[in-house]
Amino acid sequence: MQQQYEGYKDLVDSLKFASALLNLERKSQLHQDIITICNHLVNPSFRIAVFGPFNHGKSTLLNAMLGNRTLPIDLIPTTGAAITVKYGSDVRTRIMLLDGTEIYRSGTEVLQQFAILDGNRQMRKDVASVEVFCPHPFLETGVEFLDLPGTNDRDEQDNLVREQLLSVDLVIQLLDARKLMTLGERENLRDWLLDRGIKTVIFVANFLNLLEPDEQKQVQNRLLFVAESFRSELPPGFSNLYRVDALPALRARLKGDVAAANSSGLAAFETALQNIVGILQPNRGSVRLPRLQAIASQIQFSLKAKIDAIAIEIKSFDDKENTKIEIKQKAANLIYKGFFTSIQELHDWLTLPKLLTKYQADAAVALAENNFKNWQINTLKKDLTQLQFAVVKWLYQAYEFFQQERPQDLLIPFPSEPQVTLPSKPSNTDNLSEPGSIAVGGGIGWLLGGPVGAAVVGSISYLLNKNIEKEDEQLAQESYHQEVAKLCITAIEDYFSHFSNQSLSILTEYEQQAKKVICFEFSQEPREITQKRENLQQLQKGFNQLLRELEKAKILSNHQPYKEIPKYTNTNRKYSPQPERVQTYTKKDPGVKQQQENSVKNTGTRVKSVSPPPPPKASPSPRPEELEAKFRDWELNEEIARMKAEMQMPGYQTSKQENTTQSNKAPNQPKTQAQKDKTTRAYNILGLQTNASLAEVKQAYRTLVKKWHPDLFVNQPQLQKQAQEKMHLVNEAYTILSDQ
Repeated sequence: MQQQYEGYKDLVDSLKFASALLNLERKSQLHQDIITICNHLVNPSFRIAVFGPFNHGKSTLLNAMLGNRTLPIDLIPTTGAAITVKYGSDVRTRIMLLDGTEIYRSGTEVLQQFAILDGNRQMRKDVASVEVFCPHPFLETGVEFLDLPGTNDRDEQDNLVREQLLSVDLVIQLLDARKLMTLGERENLRDWLLDRGIKTVIFVANFLNLLEPDEQKQVQNRLLFVAESFRSELPPGFSNLYRVDALPALRARLKGDVAAANSSGLAAFETALQNIVGILQPNRGSVRLPRLQAIASQIQFSLKAKIDAIAIEIKSFDDKENTKIEIKQKAANLIYKGFFTSIQELHDWLTLPKLLTKYQADAAVALAENNFKNWQINTLKKDLTQLQFAVVKWLYQAYEFFQQERPQDLLIPFPSEPQVTLPSKPSNTDNLSEPGSIAVGGGIGWLLGGPVGAAVVGSISYLLNKNIEKEDEQLAQESYHQEVAKLCITAIEDYFSHFSNQSLSILTEYEQQAKKVICFEFSQEPREITQKRENLQQLQKGFNQLLRELEKAKILSNHQPYKEIPKYTNTNRKYSPQPERVQTYTKKDPGVKQQQENSVKNTGTRVKSVSPPPPPKASPSPRPEELEAKFRDWELNEEIARMKAEMQMPGYQTSKQENTTQSNKAPNQPKTQAQKDKTTRAYNILGLQTNASLAEVKQAYRTLVKKWHPDLFVNQPQLQKQAQEKMHLVNEAYTILSDQ
């Protein structure tokens, strides 16, 4: 039998753990109920309480059943404490005080001091428990009686009684036949008991012998109605209503008058009680657990309210933090996208084939004309600086946004100027050889004047535009100016080969450094929120643990378990964007291989043809990809600027939600007719319906800008003028619809 109640230990532990999580006040009703029901669950004894208003004969009935005057009896409400009657070899009393003092006396006279009301009908404040031990065979079976103070006297006595009723397995409700409960009193009693799962109740009517025979019959009918309306859950075949004349029964027992005891109704009641206990006692869990269900339901409801409140608070914080992180991640991805595209453009520009195609002819001519330094500054450096700025600006965007490591400048130096030493002039000079031809000492620069200089420049263009692969013997027959032109071409190729190799290596290292700039750390969570998370985890753990133990005990619950969240680690984490690479710079660039193949080591090396760019124009029209790059940068910058503004706004999350909602709605409709006409015209210019959303307006504007931007028609004055007029209308329409 003891093992059966040890099986409830986990359930009791879960109840106590859940109670501790609720931080209930020790004097609160729920806390007291939890302690009482937990103690009752593991109590191996079968407890029977005698319950009723004061002066209804509760102690008299118990004394009659025990066969002596064990308990104090008087005409005034005397029992001021809950008295537990247990089995003992002799009659003795044990009283525990709140300060831990134990009073152990033979007999029950000490009850007069500690277990009755004082002259002011007050209970003693220092008594923790009162136990009476009695040698009765019914008690020897593991049964305990509980004599409760009378109700309807003082609130503190009522509270004590109700608290104690949770710790009993069977309630004997004593009724006064002379004054039955009113309908309201009966309903209050029934509701209070049923709300706590107390359904094993037996009604005992006292003082029926004091009524006239006719009155007795009427009262018995009313008593039947009271008992039937309660619907006690007793074993089948047993009534929940009995008549016992308590005082005559006690007198008969004290005298040993069996016939008088039988006529008082005591014997019939004792027989029924013993049989009911014999059935309920082996399976007392079926009696106790329903009471636990009512308490557990209150605990779960309170836990759930606390869990949900904290969860809402944490979710609100997480939503705000996630919105910040989402904005930062999007910004990091956008910045890296712009950076990666810009560095890709610079990388492509630095490959040897691209450099030779775009600059070799002009650089060789500048070298031949002793003007290479100026050409390098005004052309090559200018183009490089523009591409470098396009790369570095994204890192400064990232630094401004994330405040991580300050970006370093992208420093790409130029190699030393090409050095060319003029070959010896052939003895058989032709007409192109003039006295004005001179060579500058040191091989750093040189100057050819007159027809010879012009011929060298012409040969450079000729050699780079023709696919000439002469045999070695043919090279010997070349003219002097062609030899000089080849020397210039070879020097420039070596110059660009060195420049490309060195620059690509610097660019690869710079891209690795950029990762320290285009990133951000997740902010440290406030300790207050971390504590709330830990508290939430504990609450959910307690809730789920209690739910599992209730299921094991086959106690139904209307709640579902919480999905336990993993333990939160409040550590700094870093986010770095890793977009899918189009090209990996760490791999050997194919341009380097071609560059090595094209390197010219001596004048006898063959010069492979490299198609030069078209002749430069005064105002070249931008290529579609260049214009697309401009729009891409413009859109990325606009998006990043918008995100910066969102991050700085106190209500950024609400603003974000409103912006998302607004983007799916049409702009606000104008009020006046003039405004309506103006808006309708703006929609027509953008080629949209009048109910188009703001997102559709923006998309239409982008499409028209890319189609009619004046830069597309640089060399077509007529179309450029038309494009300017068109763009004026498009900008005006976009402004009208965006401002509404």
